[in-house]
Amino acid sequence: MTAGGEEEARPAGPDRAVLAIAAGLLILAGVVGWDAAHLKTVGGYAKIGPAAFPTLVAAGLAVIAVATAIAGWRGRFPAREHDEIAPVLWIVGGLAAQMLLLKTAGFSIATAFLFAATARGLGRGPLWFTFLVGLALSLFAWLVFALGLKLTLPAGPLEHLFR
Repeated sequence: MTAGGEEEARPAGPDRAVLAIAAGLLILAGVVGWDAAHLKTVGGYAKIGPAAFPTLVAAGLAVIAVATAIAGWRGRFPAREHDEIAPVLWIVGGLAAQMLLLKTAGFSIATAFLFAATARGLGRGPLWFTFLVGLALSLFAWLVFALGLKLTLPAGPLEHLFR
């Protein structure tokens, strides 16, 4: 739909992007099915082994792939909206910052960068405020996991204050 409310003109015929998604789903179904077929059965007494669920997932992916391909071939997918690149770059940048800072700055600070960048990408609040909110939330999560559940998360200078 455009700003005036009328439908955008779509080219007639198959939707190649949808057909590519269907092909990707079919490939994924094949990989999951192949992996399920090569799982070893531990005991012969169980009727349902470790391959049962992955086989079911592969079959479901194959059905979804076929349905997607049919809809794409008929051109029945709705027109896609224009992608905004700036929010995507903010979120990807925040994820990259978290991965780069995780070992040196610790979980809380690294995750606060991810939180703030994602909030910025989604158009929320000033960056400094969302960073502080992310820092408080991620420090609370670190405290619950590290001190409460005794699980290991990367600790930085801020986390070392609580040890």
